[in-house]
Order: sequence, then structure tokens, then C-alpha cells
Amino acid sequence: MNTVIVPSRPIAALRDAWRHCVGTGEFVLGLRRDYLESLALVQSQIGFRHIRGHGIFHDWMGILRQYDAAGHVGTRYSWTYLDQIVDAYLEVGIKPFLELGFMPQALASGDQTVFWWQGNVTPPREYAQWNALVAATLRHLIDRYGRAEVLTWPVEVWNEPSLKEFWQDASQEEYFRLYDETSRTVKDVDADLQVGGPATSPEADDWYVPFAEHVAASGAPVDFFSFHAYTTGPAQHVPFGVYQTLRHPSTLLEQFARPRRLLAGTALEHLPMHVTEFNTSYRPDNPVHDTAYNAAYLAPTLVGGGDLVDSFSYWTFSDMFEEQGVPVSIFHGGFGLLTHRQIKKPTFHLYAFAARLGSDVLARGEDHLVTRDDTGRVSVLAWQPVGGTDDPAEPDRHHLRLSVPVRTADGGTPVTAYAHRSRVNDDDGNAFTAWQQMGRPASPTSRQLDMLYEAAEPAVTHRALEVDPATGRADLDLHLARHEVTLVEIDPVSDETPAWLDDLRILGRP
Repeated sequence: MNTVIVPSRPIAALRDAWRHCVGTGEFVLGLRRDYLESLALVQSQIGFRHIRGHGIFHDWMGILRQYDAAGHVGTRYSWTYLDQIVDAYLEVGIKPFLELGFMPQALASGDQTVFWWQGNVTPPREYAQWNALVAATLRHLIDRYGRAEVLTWPVEVWNEPSLKEFWQDASQEEYFRLYDETSRTVKDVDADLQVGGPATSPEADDWYVPFAEHVAASGAPVDFFSFHAYTTGPAQHVPFGVYQTLRHPSTLLEQFARPRRLLAGTALEHLPMHVTEFNTSYRPDNPVHDTAYNAAYLAPTLVGGGDLVDSFSYWTFSDMFEEQGVPVSIFHGGFGLLTHRQIKKPTFHLYAFAARLGSDVLARGEDHLVTRDDTGRVSVLAWQPVGGTDDPAEPDRHHLRLSVPVRTADGGTPVTAYAHRSRVNDDDGNAFTAWQQMGRPASPTSRQLDMLYEAAEPAVTHRALEVDPATGRADLDLHLARHEVTLVEIDPVSDETPAWLDDLRILGRP
């Protein structure tokens, strides 16, 4: 096997576009304890900057309240739930990425809905009332949280209007009107608010250029372009779940790159590009989400996605997600990095590992990323490459050998280094495997939950590495198990062992 010689000097700065945003279920879930506990855990170990979900204007949020009492007819806006949820977001250090939708029933022009929780997907009956709702909401947020804060919250118009399930008849003409009316209303509230769209479903090529041409003609403001990316095929339904084929993971990066390529030469070609949803499967009941395979599959996207777009938002941080109804089992193929009750999935650890990387990129390859921080710590994120449904099954082992430069913060060469390794794969750090071996209990007992929490933590090993004084390098041999994602953190050692200590004498032997 060839040894990868990791350069001593950085080749790039690490972009953390993966951290800009994370997805969530319907907005009103932010009132629940389990949801907030899950979000706090994600923020403590990963730390996303924004959070995006559907249904801010759903009737469950109770924002729009129309009345007719004693001859007094009017509209009252209620911020009770909105304030509680946004307060909770800000308390754990995450900001809203505001997606404006769905349609309140009182404003809707029709009865078509989507999801178990029935989000109305029809255009407004009167755009003046919709615009008033948007303006009142944004003005309230600015009054409550301050202009400087709210200006950092992107505002996205609707969700996946390119699909008839999410927008009546998937009408471009009607969505373009919605976009024009809404974006101008946003700018009327404050010209510095950032507004964008069209938040299209994956590979909606027939929407990109028409949207660009339309806003160029209408003069509607657009500050960013947003779209979604997934790689699974049609759903093969079973009770309470689906199976799907998976394309090669590189197709995610191809989807990230496509809109900018198609928009070349239009007025939108240089705008920030935000992937406001991405994952393997677009279904919230596909068991691939619970696996170590999912983490290994997405590792190249986390490493390379920032070269193509300004952000890409994992869909979603938690399995508290009810588009297909209340889940029937603790593991059910949900989108989340966490299950209900905060059991960590392997993909959670992929993100947590990425959060521990340094800012300087030393090397990148098809199965690794090597970084360094300003203390001299070198971090190696490595994974077993996987290829989707049509590729041969992955081997039980994957081997990677690196020659790593080790130096102290002041540029000196230590004698030894400390290597701390955390790993998840089909067995280690994998509560889904443990749950399968338990017999797949739908509602685990307290004892079973405790065991699943333990099983969900990465396996940790550690060892000393000798540093060649002539080259300032240490050799690192990594043997990865099936579908493994691993993080090795290499710190230069400053040995403070007193001269009189002899560990060979701990047991009293000569």
C-alpha cells in the first residue's frame, strides 16, 4: 500500500459550509421538551449556526387570528408560540433560517394539504393579506430581537414549489407571483433583509433559468439561490417504511454544482448558493439514515461540498419529525442525527468529528481529510469509501497509511505524539446495530435505553507515536472496519515525567 505524504504547509483553509444550517421538522415542534433537549445536545457537540423547518405559518402556530365579534371584524397576530421557539433557539446558540410557509387556512385559496399535519399548499386567496402576515411577522421579530440580529436570518420563500405535493399544480407562474409579492414585502420591512428562493426539489433543472429570467424581468429582489439535493430512487413501500436505491455519493456534489453551472450568464450566477435540504434519502422512514453506511456515504460531501456552495443543510437534526405521522419505533429510518430520546446515530458522529477539525487543510483524498489547528494538533478524518446500490459490497476492511508532520505550536519537533482515535462503523459506536441485536424493541425499556446510549458512543483507542527527529514526521496506519468513519487527533507531546518514576516498578517487581 502507498503511503500518503501529508504536506507540512496548508494547501487550503477548511470551509465549514456544512455548519451554516441544519434542518428540522415542523416549526411547532420547538415547544416540546425532547426536541429542545435534542437541539441542545446537537449544539453542544456540533454547533450549527442556523436552523430551517416548515410551517411557520401553519395554523398550529396560531399566528394569524381573524375575528368577527359584535360587528368588529379584523385580524390579530399572536406571537405566543413563535416567541417561545425563537427564544429557545437563541438560548442554545442557533438562529432561524426563515422559510415562509405554509398557507394559513384563513388565507388559502384551496384545500390541498401535504403531510400528516396538513400543511396547506395553495396560493393565498388575497395577496394583500399574505403580504400583511409576512410584514407583521418580520416587524415583530425585529422589534423583539433587534434589527442587527434579524438581519442575520435568511428569509426563504416557500418550500419545493417544483413539486405538486408542495405547491398547487407546481405552477411556476403562480410561484413567481408569490415570490415577487413576498420578496418585495420583505424588502419593504427592511431593505437589508436577505431574501431568496426558489427552494426547489432535487434536480429541478426546468426551474433554475426560468426563475432567473423571471426575477430579471420583474425586478423582484433576490439575495441568494436555494435548492435541495437527495440521491435515492423511488420508494419501495413496506408497512411504516420504505427501501430505495442509492446513486453514487458523488451525485450529491454534482447536484450541488448544477444550479451555478446552469445559471451561468444570468443575473443570479454570482449569488450565494444554499442547499437548504440534503441527505441520502428524501423519505423520513428509510432505515439507511440509521446506519454507519449513511455516515460513510456522506463524508465526501461534508469534505467537498463547501467548494461548490455557500451552505448545505442536513435534513434533519432530530427524528422528531411527523410528515408521515408519529413514528412507531425508536429506530424507524428517520432523517435525524438523533433519534427520539437523543440516541446518537453514526451520522451524528460524522458531524461531531468534523466539528473537531482544525482550520488548515493539509491533505485531502477520496478517503481522508487532514487538518491542523494553531496548537499544532493534526486531525485526520478518514472513512471507508462506499459507492451506492450498484457498486459491489464493501470489503470488511479498508487500509490507509499516512506520514503526518508533527510540530509544536512554536514550530518545534517533539519526540513523541499522542494519537487519540474515535471510531464508528457497523459495530462500534452504533446503537442501530445494538437495537437490531436486542430484537428491535419499538419502545425500549429504561435499561435498554441505557444500553443503547452506551452503544451509541464512539469506540476510543489511543497510543503514542514516535516522531522521526530528522523529518518531524510520524507514521499512522489506519485499518478501518466496514462502513467506518474515524477521527484521529494527533497532539505533540511535551513530556513532564519526573526522572525518578519507573512504570515497570508499579507492581513492585525489580
